[in-house]
Amino acid sequence: MPREEKQALVEGTIAEMGLQDCADTVVGNWHLRGISGGEKRRVSIALEILMRPRLLFLDEPTSGLDSASAFFVTQTLRGLARDGGRTVVASVHQPSSDVFLLFDCLYLLSGGRTVYFGKASEACEFFAQAGFPCPPMRNPSDHFLRCINSDFDRVKATLKGSMKTRFERSYDDPLEKITTSEAMSRLVSHYQHSQHYVSAQQKVDEMARLKGTVLDSGGSQASFLMQASTLTKRSFVNMSRDFGYYWLRLIIYVVVTICIGTIYFNVGTGYSSILARGACASFIFGFVTFMSIGGFPSFVEDMKVFQRERLNGHYGVVAFVISNTVSAMPFLVLITLVSGTLCYFMVRLHPGFTHYLFFVLDLYASVTVVESLMMAIASVIPNFLMGIIVGAGIQGIFMLVSGYFRLPHDIPKPFWRYPMSYISFHYWALRGQYQNDLKGLLFDGQQDDVLPSKIPGEFILENVFQMDAGRSKWLDLAVLLCMVVVYRLLFFAMIKAAEDVTPRVRRHVARRRVRSRRRQQPLPARTPSLRGYVVHAAASLPADHP
Repeated sequence: MPREEKQALVEGTIAEMGLQDCADTVVGNWHLRGISGGEKRRVSIALEILMRPRLLFLDEPTSGLDSASAFFVTQTLRGLARDGGRTVVASVHQPSSDVFLLFDCLYLLSGGRTVYFGKASEACEFFAQAGFPCPPMRNPSDHFLRCINSDFDRVKATLKGSMKTRFERSYDDPLEKITTSEAMSRLVSHYQHSQHYVSAQQKVDEMARLKGTVLDSGGSQASFLMQASTLTKRSFVNMSRDFGYYWLRLIIYVVVTICIGTIYFNVGTGYSSILARGACASFIFGFVTFMSIGGFPSFVEDMKVFQRERLNGHYGVVAFVISNTVSAMPFLVLITLVSGTLCYFMVRLHPGFTHYLFFVLDLYASVTVVESLMMAIASVIPNFLMGIIVGAGIQGIFMLVSGYFRLPHDIPKPFWRYPMSYISFHYWALRGQYQNDLKGLLFDGQQDDVLPSKIPGEFILENVFQMDAGRSKWLDLAVLLCMVVVYRLLFFAMIKAAEDVTPRVRRHVARRRVRSRRRQQPLPARTPSLRGYVVHAAASLPADHP
């Protein structure tokens, strides 16, 4: 499709949903006020009708909106159905009377059984014929829910002793004499013997006789490159506009690295600087990278958007994973470059551009590994608090086996040394940084005969930090970069597994519920009528009662 046609389609959808006044307004987030709740709901609907679907399913499109916004959204949906030639199926809970009048057809469900299916304008007549006429001055939708919702029985039982109920004199309401379960059974029976049921069965039989594909589920018609590039651009714009995504973390990183730089300022090559350099590197690659879990709430929001758009077939999993990785790369480079540069030159680590470059790359790889780990967690744990706790616990275990708090040869070999220390990215990051910082330097020795006056960094690596001085630091960096790829592949695998496993679990749960309902009694125990209770309660009061 040419770009001009795409732009015209977008402008037409904006006009169709009545969003012209807020077309140039941001949606908004936790720190930026944007469009209203009703406008957000219409934007969500507009995103779906951009694909020009013939059949549109909407789950509670008016929930959480005020009466005016709910009416406008429903009126817009009615226009889409009548003028656009679409079928709009929406689940609505407790609509207002104005919203109810906009419905063409009504489908009432209670306990998995069909109570009514037909024209909305004929629903009141149907309930009246069944013996439950809608009282005057009452919203028809409220009356229908009152007839089929068993929660009202519990409310009546709770309020039956109140003073207001004792003296309430109302019209002869048939719902006061029977329970909701009995009313629902009567309505279901009446529907199954009505013309509405016959008409519905005839339509079902007509559709069953149709051959071939009635509606194509289709999916995205865009190429993979178009999906990936569009998602990357959108994700980059979202990350750059959301202050809490990366900009706030950049500020925190700068503040923390300045604190590190002032504490370890010009650490030097004295004897005491040996452990100081080790502690500085451990804090940078342990606790500083630990702060990356602060982006978990943003990851969860991204996953919610992805799951909704993925179910609608807008794009594939591979395009989403690639776009998420590419769009985050410039921000992670900026964070590690700024904070790493400040820390490196304030502490005055091993001089030389190659050593500086390795330090920044090592820090970038470590932060990217944490980002990838948290994205993998967000794909299976959608709760903010639970995800942060799980991520913090995993990183805490990784830090324990990094080789600083407990030297590598002293770590218990079963489980902790093999395989946990090799799974920990802190272990590889510290190995590389220790070699990058210590190898080639000479440190002052103690004033005794045990150690020489000058201690080479290679000696410290092998005897203090228990590392192989002949090992290449670039190999450790390569392991970290491989971990980034592995965690991203794990992120992809978790999403695909969730897509395959979740429907099976839901089908299994639904089947068990159906079987359990079949074993239960069709009708619960009868609840006493409150109408008789009110009369007797009022008659039993003393004569001098006020």
